[in-house]
Amino acid sequence: MAINNDQVVTMKYEVKVGDNVIDSNVDKEPLEFTFGAGQIIGGLESRIAHLNEGEEVSVVIPAEEAYGEYNPEAMQKLPKEQFDGIELSEGLPLQGQGADGQPVQVTVKEIYDDEVLIDFNHPLAGQDLSFNVNILSIR
Repeated sequence: MAINNDQVVTMKYEVKVGDNVIDSNVDKEPLEFTFGAGQIIGGLESRIAHLNEGEEVSVVIPAEEAYGEYNPEAMQKLPKEQFDGIELSEGLPLQGQGADGQPVQVTVKEIYDDEVLIDFNHPLAGQDLSFNVNILSIR
């Protein structure tokens, strides 16, 4: 039996980049999502589609099926005055707005006298993700 679109799936997960755990809900509330609605990364969704309730799996999602490859051209210099009131530091994650008006997470890469270099890549772009998943329920 496979998980079908529009079914609600509840799961526990742990995700790593290399040996580092970057997210986990193992000791927290389970994640509940609607399968096929784009609420989790597509690479993970396709790899758990065959699972049944109570099953566990470990899978590696390559970067291109997770948050995409790192794009070195996804950088933009912005006037420093756009960041008035924000204590800037390199590596600082900020919430920005994409061209379509949707919120995007950006990262401060470099700070100059009158400009700030912003990285529009997702923080996990270019990273392969290792998931341990336990399907708790499918309804």
